[in-house]
Amino acid sequence: MDTVDWDKLKTFHAAAETGSLTAAADKLNISQSAVSRQIASLEDRLNTPLFHRHARGLTLTEQGHILFKTAHEMAHKVALAQAQVVDSRGKPQGKLRVSTPISLGSNWLMSVLPEFMEAYPDIDLQIILEDEEHDLSAMDVDCALRPWPTTEGDVIERRLGTISQSLYASDIYLARKGAPSSLSDLDNHNIIAFGDLMPKRLHSTNWVLAAGREPGNPRRPIIELNNLHGIMRAAEAGLGIVGIPDYMTSMSRRLVKVLPQVRGEAFDVYFVYPSELRGSVKAKVFREFLLKVSKNWKN
Repeated sequence: MDTVDWDKLKTFHAAAETGSLTAAADKLNISQSAVSRQIASLEDRLNTPLFHRHARGLTLTEQGHILFKTAHEMAHKVALAQAQVVDSRGKPQGKLRVSTPISLGSNWLMSVLPEFMEAYPDIDLQIILEDEEHDLSAMDVDCALRPWPTTEGDVIERRLGTISQSLYASDIYLARKGAPSSLSDLDNHNIIAFGDLMPKRLHSTNWVLAAGREPGNPRRPIIELNNLHGIMRAAEAGLGIVGIPDYMTSMSRRLVKVLPQVRGEAFDVYFVYPSELRGSVKAKVFREFLLKVSKNWKN
């Protein structure tokens, strides 16, 4: 059998990953008809169907699953080779794709990135804001920031530092309700928290509900949100008091620390990247930059 064209394999891989011709076309920046033609040509070359076509999208046939495994391994190797070729030039340059939790990325990371971008103008940053643990083995991101130790194997992990947590409220809320005078006085205030929407990995995020209370008898929040960034915005709007990581207030001009002697449970943040990128110049300079600026977390 003749060798299979890589472009057709790449198109098949994108369609298999997304489950949609339209999504694959968007990912590859080609037309949907081009995706359909390349997949049809590949099926004709292999003399077997690779997908079941449904109104809701594409699912792989048994033969499609076999090919996808190989295509996925090839895509991984191609992405790695491209990254290594760029980094072999010695100068930090090219695209650096960073996965980061939404709150950490949209608050603290955004506040420090201008300095990094000025120092390394040839690095093109792509920031992916997501609260799930990105699979680094897929090689569609280069590195990740995580507020928990990695659960993946074959990665390099470096602890950046420890995040402290404090109580905050907006000037709007404090003008209307006043500041709490003690932990027990929090019972007389509106509290914003995750509540029952608490993410599994962020075990310490509801600490404001239990602070100063008997075990098993937490406060009831006035409003529950499933995202730290949303919790901070609710506090800025004057809805109540929050217990959030201190880094989140780096770009907020409305939040004021209350009961400054009270601290929530601290947690560590890690910089993680695949071991295959051990020699990556751009990943190295980004890691060293984060290690430097994360020293400001101590407060």
